[in-house]
Amino acid sequence: MNCHLTKSPRANILVVDDTPNNLRLLSTLLTEQGYEVGKALNGQIALRSAQAAPPDLILLDIKMPEMDGYKVCEQLKAHDQTKEIPVIFISAIDEVWDKVKAFKVGGVDYITKPFQREEVLARVENHLNLRALNNALREEQKKSERLLLNTLPQTIVEELKQNHRAMPKQYDEASFLFSDIVEFAANSGCMPPTEVVNLLNQVFSTFDQLAQWHGVEKIRTIGDAYFVAGGVPVVRPDHALAIAEMALDMQQAIAKFTWPNGQPLALRIGINTGGPVVAAVLGIKKFAYDVWGDTVNIASRMETQGVPGRIQVTAATYEQLQNKYQLEQRGKITVKSKGEMTTYWLIGRKNYS
Repeated sequence: MNCHLTKSPRANILVVDDTPNNLRLLSTLLTEQGYEVGKALNGQIALRSAQAAPPDLILLDIKMPEMDGYKVCEQLKAHDQTKEIPVIFISAIDEVWDKVKAFKVGGVDYITKPFQREEVLARVENHLNLRALNNALREEQKKSERLLLNTLPQTIVEELKQNHRAMPKQYDEASFLFSDIVEFAANSGCMPPTEVVNLLNQVFSTFDQLAQWHGVEKIRTIGDAYFVAGGVPVVRPDHALAIAEMALDMQQAIAKFTWPNGQPLALRIGINTGGPVVAAVLGIKKFAYDVWGDTVNIASRMETQGVPGRIQVTAATYEQLQNKYQLEQRGKITVKSKGEMTTYWLIGRKNYS
């Protein structure tokens, strides 16, 4: 079976050698193969060149005045911009310990002078192919991470990357917001499915931007319902205020969207504050981050038993907001599984001017 090397098109190679004849010979050899070649007569020039325009590969002589190849390689590996560049050492030294040192400082290969043309080209092509594969692998890892970030909070993604699992966590106190679009089923029933999806996508994309802006976490959406947490998974003492700001901005944002008949969309929003709650990642193939606790259930009740266009909050949330926000007592309502509760309407921010 024949094994053919796949030449990387127009790869950029930096050749570093203090002997002009060697520099010229290697440069000519690589240029004839279609590579773009940069040249450096000493280590300082090589470092400046690599940092200004990082090459795909470096051929590096060891014995050079002022700064030898080992020191050049160490400095390359010490900087984020150049640490991933593969370095092949080329030297007349054929001692085992010199080769060991070359690999210890970060070299990927070692060619002994006088070198053979075919050997140089084969080793160069091999490491360029390996670099291309590594770059492709890193890109796939970045794609996977971006997909995870679309599903899970960033702190949870970091935990999964480090530990390959995310442990359930208990939070002593947090705030939760539930919202749904008023009369969604009735108003969207006559719309084509693509228009319904497009409308929801625009609305939820706007809410996602608001969540990021206010530092709160979207937990999930179900149909036209949107569930947000403040203080989970990133603990913050002002979670109730962050959720209040999110709710007020959501009310402003939803008014900019209209049904086909020209009527603006409206939200029903409910908020509760308290704890403890437990948050965890569920699933093996399709991850989902969720939060459980009585506090969450009551926040959901505040939404379902709310009023279109208004933000209903519990007494616990009221206690956190009363100094900075305008609130109006609704009175006592009967909440499923909780009995009578005094609730409030969040009206807006207090004006201190």
